[in-house]
Amino acid sequence: MSENSHNTFDVFQWANEVDEIKNNVSVELFLFNKNYTPYKVRYSDKLTNAVKSVFMQEAIGYIIKEADKGLECHEYETSDGEDKVIYRTTLDKVTRAESLLHLIENEYKDIAYFSDNEYEFKKIKGIIAKFSYPMDGEMKYFYIAKSISASSALKGATSWELNGESFEPFSAEVGLKAPDDNQVAIIDKNIIIFNQTKFEALFQYDYKSQVLADEKAKELQKKYNLSFAEGLTLNALLADRKPLLKKVQNLVIEEAMSQKDLIDYADEVQLELMTDDDGSIIIMDEKDLTMFVNLLDEDYFVSPVSGQRFEVKGKKLLAEPEGEPPRG
Repeated sequence: MSENSHNTFDVFQWANEVDEIKNNVSVELFLFNKNYTPYKVRYSDKLTNAVKSVFMQEAIGYIIKEADKGLECHEYETSDGEDKVIYRTTLDKVTRAESLLHLIENEYKDIAYFSDNEYEFKKIKGIIAKFSYPMDGEMKYFYIAKSISASSALKGATSWELNGESFEPFSAEVGLKAPDDNQVAIIDKNIIIFNQTKFEALFQYDYKSQVLADEKAKELQKKYNLSFAEGLTLNALLADRKPLLKKVQNLVIEEAMSQKDLIDYADEVQLELMTDDDGSIIIMDEKDLTMFVNLLDEDYFVSPVSGQRFEVKGKKLLAEPEGEPPRG
């Protein structure tokens, strides 16, 4: 796929294309948890048609049917709440969706099969179906994702099944009512949004926070050399933590201390701010990022009286002492 192919993506053409070859489409299911770790899921051959119907045919059927009634596809970032509209954004803007697909596509052999005894269904956030089909001599792929709530699952130990006129013990560990509404499709680096609220909840995507996080991440990385654990980005970490993002927003970054001064300050207050051989500040997780931002905001203090260390919150700048000229 070329870099600009998403700019000309036509979801209506895609729906008609898939509808024509729907009998040749294969599907694989994955569950994913609140940390966006995917799990493979086996399913009975008897469910194949039901899986295709609930995930694929509902989506393409809606697009084709509603297109005749005036359905339009608008850009997600410039639209909100219109009637007869589905939205489109690009995968690279939605970091959790991008990370999830990266794991499915590039770490497939390391993905475990889901077992409730080992991973607990109550921690599952969503289900995603990966569809594949041959077209013009190559394999094409798309995904349909849906959220799952704990209330949609039936636990075998506390559930009964009605068989004819008789209740019997529920025969499975967990029973799932598959979500039958259209929520999110991911096609060729494009995200098609059928349900805005569920999309934002499913991938914890807040566009305004993300734009601000992108802006502040650029400013910070222009001034400081930072090194991140694999799979982490400053943008995503900031967008996820609104109080931290607000603190960064209030900083005048170009006037903040230099990298050397910040590292010296961390040593002074005896904080384990890690650096690599090149002197870059290492950010392994949100705790490291919080420490980095708090250092920038000069939130740590060592008492000259007791030698104890404090994290200062709700700082209030005091007036100059009487009889002394203002500093600066």
